[in-house]
Amino acid sequence: MLKFNDFVYEPIDIEKVSTDMLTMIDEFKNAKNAKMQIEMVKKINEYRTKIETDFSLVEVRFTLNVADKYYAKQKELCDEISPKYVELVNQFYKVLVESPYRTALEKEFGKLIFEIAKISLQSFDKKIIEDTINENKLVTKYSALIASAKIRFKGKIYNLSQMGKLLQNPDRKLRAAASRAQGRWFDAHMEEFDKLFDELVHVRNQIALKLGYKNYVELGYLRLNRTDYNSEDVKGYRDQIYKYVVPVTKKLFRRQAKRLNIKGIKYYDYNLDFLSGNPTPKGTTSELLSYASKMYKEMSSETDEFFSFMKECELFDLESRPNKAAGGYCTSFPSYKAPFVFANFNGTSGDVDVLTHEMGHAFMCYSCKNVDLLEYIWPTYEACEIHSMSMEFFAYPWINLFFKDETDKYKFSHLSSAVTFLPYGAAVDEFQHYVYENVDVTPEDRRLKWREIEKKYLPHLKYPKGSYLDKGAKWFKQTHIFQTPFYYIDYTLAQVCAFQFFNKMNENYNDAWNQYVQLCKLGGSKSFLNLLKTVKLENPFKKGCIRKVIKPIANYLDTFDDKNM
Repeated sequence: MLKFNDFVYEPIDIEKVSTDMLTMIDEFKNAKNAKMQIEMVKKINEYRTKIETDFSLVEVRFTLNVADKYYAKQKELCDEISPKYVELVNQFYKVLVESPYRTALEKEFGKLIFEIAKISLQSFDKKIIEDTINENKLVTKYSALIASAKIRFKGKIYNLSQMGKLLQNPDRKLRAAASRAQGRWFDAHMEEFDKLFDELVHVRNQIALKLGYKNYVELGYLRLNRTDYNSEDVKGYRDQIYKYVVPVTKKLFRRQAKRLNIKGIKYYDYNLDFLSGNPTPKGTTSELLSYASKMYKEMSSETDEFFSFMKECELFDLESRPNKAAGGYCTSFPSYKAPFVFANFNGTSGDVDVLTHEMGHAFMCYSCKNVDLLEYIWPTYEACEIHSMSMEFFAYPWINLFFKDETDKYKFSHLSSAVTFLPYGAAVDEFQHYVYENVDVTPEDRRLKWREIEKKYLPHLKYPKGSYLDKGAKWFKQTHIFQTPFYYIDYTLAQVCAFQFFNKMNENYNDAWNQYVQLCKLGGSKSFLNLLKTVKLENPFKKGCIRKVIKPIANYLDTFDDKNM
């Protein structure tokens, strides 16, 4: 069985790819019958599988070490050629949707591929290739900037991931000092972040205008393959969060202040959930992996097979180190039918969240390893995040393996933070709509607007005057804002769906689990709302959904005696 380090990357020769793809597209177009076209779809899909695996390998190996000169160069190359590759795929999509044998093709491959093709054609054209190359380069520049953070604190150097544990330290003076140290780094680079983001906003707006859109908002939705809801639906959904979730979070933050026994609670105190310290995993990375093995073995035969495969093929890189990109993610290598999990362990409960959240993504991907079409392996982002966030809850019966006597602390902290996350996610989304509807405001006005929106959804946060947070720059470290506009609300949509699984598992764990596995096996074969309909989950956009879902969650949190944890 091949291990990740044995996966072969071959530099992509875009000229050869272009010649090959155009030849196959021509064969598809000139096919004499439906059977021949079906075979050509499969042949093109097989060819694309190798190309997209190479793109994925470059992305992973670059983020594992942004200082690796070879993969930094290959990443630069991929940034240059990926828009040209997208154009080739679009040429295939064009002849696909115009096929005289569409009925037979839909019977073979389903209708969604045609909807995806239509959206792709609406969101890309060869006239935006140079702008898209520029956009890719700016995103890569942001990734390198975030990864370059070297924060001096008490005689040591930390990156942003490693600062996470210090920001949760029970010693109030220490976490305050750590917060200020991190703030100084962002302050020192504020102009750089502002300039980079301003360039990104303008190049995206330019792309939208060239494609005939009023601004980037509609294009941003199309790029995310959103087929069954729009920005008005999202606005109504954010309004539900403001009306029904913000009051619950206010109560949770008041409980937190009482637990910490702090009058005049400060922004840096909210990182600490308990005076006795936040729950932390008990064990080394190796021990945590052994606990995860036991959990997935007992959870189900499907998860046992999946996690054994991940371990044997060394399909994760978990520990933080210098020059490793920030954050965590799951991706896949379709040629090898393998997912990959990237993380930055830092000794906090987030390490266990990775072993459940990112492994939830990976489990879905593994469940769809034999799906034929590339388009049907991964669903749209908001559906993807259901798999990950729900897995965090399905892990609860085994969470004592990781946290021992701090199990209740973890459950309370984890669930309450999932609730308090919703308003933050809504704030990020509202901010992004403002940004792309008002592209010519100054960076300072942009930051002031963030602070205004932050006060609406997160009124408990108060910052020192003149700090980078007070200047409205907290979002600088939110990678999604730079990398994938409008993605972040997807986490909240998925969280609401994951809450539904949580409520169901508290009634009947096995039934909820079977429903979850059904969802994973569907992969990207249906749109977001159709996936929910198929597995009988309620639509988060539906009026009253948030209120209905959040009530049992709030009641569950009330059962904890958190003052004595």
